[in-house]
Amino acid sequence: MNLEIKKSKIPGAGKGLFAKGLFKRGDQVIEYTGENITWAECKRRNELLDGVGAYYFYVSPRKCVDAQNVLDSLARYANDAAGLVRIDGIKNNSRFEVIKGKPYIIASRTIKPGDEIFVGYGKEYWDAMRENGFDPSKKKKKSKVEAEVHEHHLVPKREAKH
Repeated sequence: MNLEIKKSKIPGAGKGLFAKGLFKRGDQVIEYTGENITWAECKRRNELLDGVGAYYFYVSPRKCVDAQNVLDSLARYANDAAGLVRIDGIKNNSRFEVIKGKPYIIASRTIKPGDEIFVGYGKEYWDAMRENGFDPSKKKKKSKVEAEVHEHHLVPKREAKH
């Protein structure tokens, strides 16, 4: 395997996914694996987790991948360099793509050995997390929120502004 898990370069992010080999632009870095469930089951599980379903990947209403309890699913450790905490000089170097019904992380530029794999979760994901009080330093949020899907991720629904 050309990947390994180490401490992320993003403060407060925990673990990160790192390349041990070279990935060229367009290469499949890794499949996002986990338990295959339905979108309805994702929402049910998210409620049980108090609105913090961090490892769901939405493919279709009938197929979502839940890596919450699949610790050997390496793709779940890929962080978003454009998230709540940004570091100068660190940018996303890959993207999510569904190929033949399976989610993958695809290199969007050359990734060298030792580089951390960074993949975009989507602006709306982080906007919703911010609006709902998610604090990356505490890994908690202030209040329970409902979730919706956006760009393959379960995203907290934004509460209506008064």
